[in-house]
Amino acid sequence: MVGADHPLVERVRAMLPADRVREVSMFGGRAFMLDERMLVCVDRGDGLLVRVSPERDGELMTRPGAGRMTMGSKQLEDGWILVDAEAVADHAGLTFWVQEALRYHAEARA
Repeated sequence: MVGADHPLVERVRAMLPADRVREVSMFGGRAFMLDERMLVCVDRGDGLLVRVSPERDGELMTRPGAGRMTMGSKQLEDGWILVDAEAVADHAGLTFWVQEALRYHAEARA
C-alpha cells in the first residue's frame, strides 16, 4: 500500500489544489480525486495511473513509459494509462501527466 508520505504522493499533492482534491486508497495505491473523479493514482511500483481523454489515448500511449494497467487478466480501457516510475521521476515528466489528467477532467465536466 502506498502511504500519504510516499515521495511521489507528496510531489503530486504539491501540484494539485489542496482545497479541491481528496486522497483515497485505491488499486493498492494513493489516488487523487477531484469532484469525486480520479485524476491520478500513485502505483505501488512508483508509477502513476493517469485518467486521460480516450480520444487522446492512442497519442499518449506513444510517450516513453506509457502502458496499460491490468487488473488480474483484464486490461483497463482507453483513457487509463499506467506511466512507469522513470517517466515521472523528473518534474517535467510528472507535470506533463498531471496536466493531462487535469485537462481531461476539465473537458469531461464541460
